[in-house]
Amino acid sequence: MKTRNLSILLALLFVIAGAGFAAAARAEGEVPAPPAIGATIEDFTLPDVDNKERTLKSLAGKNGTVLLFIAVQCPVSNAYNERMEKLAQDYKAKGIAVIGINSNVAEDAAAVKNHAAEHSLTFPILKDPGNKIADKLGASVTPEAYFLDANNKLVYHGRIDNARNAAEVQTPDLRNAIDASLAGKGIEKSEAKAFGCSIKRA
Repeated sequence: MKTRNLSILLALLFVIAGAGFAAAARAEGEVPAPPAIGATIEDFTLPDVDNKERTLKSLAGKNGTVLLFIAVQCPVSNAYNERMEKLAQDYKAKGIAVIGINSNVAEDAAAVKNHAAEHSLTFPILKDPGNKIADKLGASVTPEAYFLDANNKLVYHGRIDNARNAAEVQTPDLRNAIDASLAGKGIEKSEAKAFGCSIKRA
């Protein structure tokens, strides 16, 4: 009986230790894998900076939607502010919607709203409490882009372009993907590793 109780106790300790290691790994930045290219992204609901619930469906563009994981304090994300706003403006008339998502636990809705105003970001920005959408999409850094076609299928995932400095951009990967999609062509480069600041998860 004692041996059986000891075995149960040891098993419980292993379970607890495993959970602890998992939590530690998550705290160190372990991120769920992103959906595969071609996967359909299901509708979701998040609050905007005025705490109004918004759905992906209500904000999506008729020809596609760009989801951009962005941040208030990340210098890399901030280097892209003008490019992200120009992207939203350039493609709005073409039926492409741009949606920002802030998943950083320390950046509240008020900070996100003030940041958007200061940098003249006019596209909607949603807060992602508990980083549930960042986890769902496997987002790891800011900025990081996901382009969904008119049927909400993921057709591009990764960086916006190849350079933090706008003057050094040689491959506008996200724009290339959008342009190909609008032209009814296949997207040559559907993935390009994103770079930036790590998303500060809850």
